[in-house]
Amino acid sequence: MQPSDGPETLPHSRSRPLHWLGTAAALAAVLGLSVLVQPSAGATAADGRGHRRAAGPAPDAARARYPMRCAPALPGEKTIDELAEGSADFDGDGRTETVALVRCHAGMGTPPSGIFVLAPPGKPGARPRVVETLLPPDQGMSANRFRVTAGSVSATLLGYSTDDVPRCCPDKKRKVTWEWDGTRFLLEPAPVAQRRI
Repeated sequence: MQPSDGPETLPHSRSRPLHWLGTAAALAAVLGLSVLVQPSAGATAADGRGHRRAAGPAPDAARARYPMRCAPALPGEKTIDELAEGSADFDGDGRTETVALVRCHAGMGTPPSGIFVLAPPGKPGARPRVVETLLPPDQGMSANRFRVTAGSVSATLLGYSTDDVPRCCPDKKRKVTWEWDGTRFLLEPAPVAQRRI
C-alpha cells in the first residue's frame, strides 16, 4: 500500500453519531475476523517493513549431516535414523527451520537420541545446516513425545540412573521444553512430580 502524496479529500465534512456507530461496528467485525483467520505457524513471516511474505520450504532432515559419532553402516543401510521432525519459522525471517529428532542406526539396542535445529542451505543444492543442538547425543538420553510448535520444541527425555540399568529400560523420565525467546532456545524442564508420603 503506497502512502498518499497529500491530505485525502473526505466525501463528507460532517459526521453524525449514527455514522460513527456503524464505523465502530464494522471495525469490530474486521478485528474479530482477523483473530479467527490467522496464518498458520511458520507459513508466513514479516519483513523489516511489516509486510508479510511466505516462508520457504523446510530443510530436509534426511539430507543433513549431524555431529554424531555412529558406527559405519552396512551396505544398503543408513547411518542415522530420523525418528521425527517438525518445522516452523522461529526467527521470523521468512525461512522455515526444521527440528529433527535422530539417533544412530542400530540393529539392536537403543542408541542415544539427538535433537538438532536445521536451517536452509546457504546455496541451492547444498545440505541443510545444523545451527543449534538442543539435545546432544553424548548425554546418553532417548526422547519421545516430540513436538514442534511456532515458538517451542518439547519432548520427554528418558535416561538411566546408573550404568547398571539395562539400556533397553530407562528408569528416568522428564518432560522438557525449549522455548524460543526471539534470539535463542531456552531449556525449561517441567517440574518433577512430588512423591506422596
